[in-house]
Amino acid sequence: MTIIFIIALIWVAWKMLIFGIKAAWGIAKIVCTVFLFPAFLIGLACVGLLYIAIPILVIAGIIALIVDSNKA
Repeated sequence: MTIIFIIALIWVAWKMLIFGIKAAWGIAKIVCTVFLFPAFLIGLACVGLLYIAIPILVIAGIIALIVDSNKA
């Protein structure tokens, strides 16, 4: 009975670890998309690097139009 319990405990711990990694990755993608990317573009514009910020913004806009939002 102890062996079955240990195997089940390891299996549950492994599943929770995988779930935690997936959840953390999802939260990291949201934080980067919503907060860091716009802050990066605003920072580039404030420093005077509009010639870099505008093409990045255009490329991100094209990708946002092409990629289906239901897949993400």
